[in-house]
Amino acid sequence: MAGNVAANLNGPSSEPAKHITEPRVVQWLLIGGALLFLALLLVLPLATVFIQAFKKGTEVYLAALTQKEAWAAIRLTLTTAAIAVPLNVVFGVAAAWAITKFKFRGKNVLVTLIDLPFAISPVIAGLMFILLFGTKGWFGPWLADHDLKIVFALPGIVLATVFITFPFVARELIPLMQAQGTQEEEAAATLGAKGWRIFWKVTLPNIKWGLLYGIILCNARAMGEFGAVSVVSGHIRGKTNTVPLHIEILYNEYQFSAAFAVASLLVMLAVLTLIVKSLAEWKFHQSNRQHADSGLNQATEGS
Repeated sequence: MAGNVAANLNGPSSEPAKHITEPRVVQWLLIGGALLFLALLLVLPLATVFIQAFKKGTEVYLAALTQKEAWAAIRLTLTTAAIAVPLNVVFGVAAAWAITKFKFRGKNVLVTLIDLPFAISPVIAGLMFILLFGTKGWFGPWLADHDLKIVFALPGIVLATVFITFPFVARELIPLMQAQGTQEEEAAATLGAKGWRIFWKVTLPNIKWGLLYGIILCNARAMGEFGAVSVVSGHIRGKTNTVPLHIEILYNEYQFSAAFAVASLLVMLAVLTLIVKSLAEWKFHQSNRQHADSGLNQATEGS
């Protein structure tokens, strides 16, 4: 009987059934169409950025990247991401932990609010902060009296970036933690472990690769955000311009080579993000496979 089972597993039944497979010609047409689509809408535009960036030579390219305004934009972009991403990590982990591990009133409301930035245009998000913290906004007079500046300064840029990017970590962790369930945390609590110890020793190791994946996406969006930041920044050259805003100004001033040179930094960031994302996904799947194999081995030994 065991031989029959092995034969069934390794025999013709393991091959795809003919009625659910396409002819070879159709397969090649579908693959070719997908590759052509990617080449026209993804590879060609990215290649164009580098072609235009180096069109006038390496000296012009390096000069565009070493300008005072370009370095100021790069520093501001990195500073904004360095503040916004950790804040989103703390919020995302806390929200995912609360939603998946506990029962409380208003859970559905919290899930809906997490998805809110996906439904609101970034420009509208920036306008909301103008209405709140601008000169004529709700808190504008109070901020002016206390010499505090939110919009057209770093705090406003950070607030807009945090708002736009805060769903990424939470949305990556919630399905993962729901699939894992609460059995391991309950077992640790039964053995006497407390809340923080359970989180650091049980929950965090199980979600580390999903958390890394969410951080990568959050950081990429934070550095490339344009709409909301454009509204709250004020476009003050050398002070409140991030890299995307600096590219827009160069392009509007017909400095095309300089604009594409700075844009190439974002392209390289995108490529690096894809590489790290792929490595994180591979490691995450490897971890899940090892976890499943260990569970299968334990079940086999127990039987």
